[in-house]
Amino acid sequence: MKDFNYSAPKTVKEAISLLGSLQGEVKVLCGGQSMLVLMKQGMLAPEHIVDIKGISELDYIRFSEEKGLTIGALATHGAVEKSPIVKEKYPVLAEMEDNLAVVQTRTWGTIGGNVCHGDPAADPPAVFIALSSKYKLMGKKERIVNAEDFYKDLLEVDLEHGELLVEVQVPPMPANSGVAQEKLMVQKGDMGIVGAAAFVTVNPSTGICEDARIVLTNVASIPFRAKGSEKVLIGKKIDEKLLEEAGQIASEEVDPPADTHGSEEYRRDMARVFLKRATAKALQRAQQKN
Repeated sequence: MKDFNYSAPKTVKEAISLLGSLQGEVKVLCGGQSMLVLMKQGMLAPEHIVDIKGISELDYIRFSEEKGLTIGALATHGAVEKSPIVKEKYPVLAEMEDNLAVVQTRTWGTIGGNVCHGDPAADPPAVFIALSSKYKLMGKKERIVNAEDFYKDLLEVDLEHGELLVEVQVPPMPANSGVAQEKLMVQKGDMGIVGAAAFVTVNPSTGICEDARIVLTNVASIPFRAKGSEKVLIGKKIDEKLLEEAGQIASEEVDPPADTHGSEEYRRDMARVFLKRATAKALQRAQQKN
């Protein structure tokens, strides 16, 4: 690991001021479970590390019926997993966390760090996009961005110089809606070889799908929004045949990597399979709320 300058601000204001003043490559550390691995591998060599893990004002999980769920950037994965309000209002987030890495990682790693790392195989970004979440960024001015628009390319996100992600905002769940996440793993806690997060809203009288958002992981350089599949589902009553059609469309649209865990062809087929699984589970949950 190459030498770097280290700073550890204790407030958001101090952190933003510092980030705006530093020159050269600057990286924010808010857990380091992913970033430090890249640094040890020589894939990342920032001149400055700004460690925000000690900013206690960013460590929170709050909920209101009007605004929904707000998660501070320094809330740990473990805190989200165990939060009673998350389990009650957004159980998919607790389920997601239960399958995210190991206990040690969930205890120290943060939501903000995961969101900003920009790994297309990561679970939280896909689930947040499926939930229509927004990210609150602070710099010279405050900026709110849709989670879907935050991801630009592999490990590249929409953070400008001097900006800091401070909060994830998850809106209230609409009535008659369900959301689910599924992923293919070698063993529990692994990064998904392929994953899917699905949100579905159904009309309680007709059973027709009124809205759908489906996001696939590790099948492109960013979380992949399966809009072609969504279009097939919206306005129709979802059945096995329709799910198969939606899955097939996604398998043809994705551009997955090939590695030791699976070929491009394998990942395409698993995109089809896991889209169906996640969407079917989301549909079942939406119907149970009728």
